[in-house]
Amino acid sequence: MSRPLWLKPPPFPGGLLTKARTTPTHRAAGPGRSGAVLANLYDLAAVALVGSVVVALAIGVAGVVAPLSAIQGQAVSLDPSLLPGYAVRSVLRMLAAMAASLVFTLTYGALAAKSRRAGMVLIPLLDILQSVPVLGYLSFTVTFFLLLFPHRVLGAELASIFAIFTSQAWNMTFSFYQALRTVPRDLDEACRGFRFSAWQRFWRLEFPFAVPGLVWNMMMSMSGGWFFVVASEAITVGDRQIALPGIGSYVALAIQQEKIGAVGWAILAMTIVILVYDQLMFRPLVVWSNGFRVEQTAAQTIPRSWFLRLLRHSRVIHVAARPVELTMRHLFRARLLNLVPASGSTDSQPGTGRLLNLAWYLSVGVAVTWVVSIIVRYVATEIGWSDVGLTLTLGSLTLLRVTAMIVLASLIWVPIGVLIGLHPKLAERIQPLAQFLAAFPANLLFPFFVIPIVRFHADTDIWLTPLMIVGTQWYILFNVIAGTAAYPTDFLEAATTFRFHGWQWWRCALLPGIFPYYVTGAITAAGGAWNASIVSEVASWGPDHLTSHGLGAYIAEMTAAGDYPRIVLGIAVMSAFVVLFNRLLWRPLYAYGERNCRLD
Repeated sequence: MSRPLWLKPPPFPGGLLTKARTTPTHRAAGPGRSGAVLANLYDLAAVALVGSVVVALAIGVAGVVAPLSAIQGQAVSLDPSLLPGYAVRSVLRMLAAMAASLVFTLTYGALAAKSRRAGMVLIPLLDILQSVPVLGYLSFTVTFFLLLFPHRVLGAELASIFAIFTSQAWNMTFSFYQALRTVPRDLDEACRGFRFSAWQRFWRLEFPFAVPGLVWNMMMSMSGGWFFVVASEAITVGDRQIALPGIGSYVALAIQQEKIGAVGWAILAMTIVILVYDQLMFRPLVVWSNGFRVEQTAAQTIPRSWFLRLLRHSRVIHVAARPVELTMRHLFRARLLNLVPASGSTDSQPGTGRLLNLAWYLSVGVAVTWVVSIIVRYVATEIGWSDVGLTLTLGSLTLLRVTAMIVLASLIWVPIGVLIGLHPKLAERIQPLAQFLAAFPANLLFPFFVIPIVRFHADTDIWLTPLMIVGTQWYILFNVIAGTAAYPTDFLEAATTFRFHGWQWWRCALLPGIFPYYVTGAITAAGGAWNASIVSEVASWGPDHLTSHGLGAYIAEMTAAGDYPRIVLGIAVMSAFVVLFNRLLWRPLYAYGERNCRLD
């Protein structure tokens, strides 16, 4: 029987290397010379790989502290030899945004899941945040960051990183929130029996339980960052234009100049970069997260990672990571936040509960009314009710496209995701391909859509819609894979014992187990589709510019014109559509999953 890893000190980060102490190769490395040579080869390979990554990061960081005039006076070039440097700069921005997204996820998701009053505000706010297009953030943050670091590249870099952060953080937060809300009750009772503090409970139960889904959503977030890297690196707001060195700026210039060959070089560079960080980062994380499955029977097939094996066999890496591992182990064992009950929400005390709830509801109502009044006053200074009616109509058209794409993506990717999740060896082969397809920017598909539409005079409202699914389907696929991979092996064996087949197997065994993960994927997919509408409803290739009728095209047009009142109106209407859609459909499904689809 597998050991309950969530009741031991969590093995991150040093625990990634703990198997090196018991591997046969490492035991044999003592007295014999051949064992020592083998261990030295592991050391050399590991140090060489890690050193190469550090050098690449150092080269990329060096450009961040340069003056802003350095990039304004040096235009982005389509020379393929410059792509490796551009790729390093793009990956650096995405990794910085990923680190910020992870910190945001752990704090925001935990607060929303543990406090009922906080969740009433934070979850609708998260719905709004994920629906705001990247261009909407850039419209207001570029000036702020440039003023924060005047005449320095760092200001523009932070604006780009923040824009990428907005395309990564939301699905990770939803995944973490869903995991915390569905922690099995028997494990919760075990934590209370051990009298864990809130800090210990978080790091020894809740975080490990959320790890499998969180890792797959981090993978999706990294790919989502590529999807919007063009908008975040080639910044255009009003008359202000800044092109940061990176693959996104390279792609934007290639599309503008109709250089299909340059687009091909960019795709090749993206493919290589995705394969590298998949093998060096995500594949080891998938292998590590497999140890946190909730099951009583060990899986017959487990995922593997050559890079993780290399690190575990390297004595140099193990010795270097030992101080970090000991520090983290002592930190996670500390009885911090011991004043907070570990059994549930911190705001459910009897007697004062009703009074506190009433005060909280009034405070939230006043705050929402105040924000809405500010938006209305700001928008009313420049526009009239006709613009409001127009945005509502355009929002309805975009809603139809989003709904159609969610249904289509679910029908296609739920069965495929289950197939991949049930076969780790297949997942090992598919994982890099799925990341590449999820990272493929819709901008690179523009020539394949614009040219036929112009030639055959096709309806843009119909034929530009498939561009939206490029940024929609992968949220569903990755979450279904995560849910299937985390599904207990003993449950599958029980379904086999009871001779479940066909639709009965799906209805009684698998679909209830992956349902919370699917809802998380569908919510983030819907938000991603709304966000992608700014790209999918407007397509350009050289002198040809196509626009479909929708709210995304409206926001993109107003952003290019620098019309801030209409930008605010478009974002506000889009946020209202998303919040209402989530409140009426996805939240009831979330509640159903929490009640009836727990692994208890």
